Amino acid sequence: MKWINRLKQWAKQIKRDVYAVCFAARDPETPFMVKLLAWLVAAYAISPIDLIPDFIPVLGYLDDLILVPLGIMLVLVPAEVMQHCRLHADAISKKLSSYIAASFFLRIGCC
Repeated sequence: MKWINRLKQWAKQIKRDVYAVCFAARDPETPFMVKLLAWLVAAYAISPIDLIPDFIPVLGYLDDLILVPLGIMLVLVPAEVMQHCRLHADAISKKLSSYIAASFFLRIGCC
């Protein structure tokens, strides 16, 4: 059961980091190329479209378990910006449900 709790905690951190990457993409201190990569990673994480469809056993979910964390690691946001964005993401995720957060990110993506 310990590994299940660790897996749940890891999933929460990934979700928080996806939100943080979205906020970092909007931050003026983030370089343009990093913003572009951050938007791509966030769009892939939030989008229902996958490289390998989820209905394919094991591989369908495995791409999400590998590509999203790898994408987050590749987004080289300055450390102080990412720390601020993670704090902001923690605050937002406590206040909003998933559906409200999804609509929020869709709205800022359209702006």
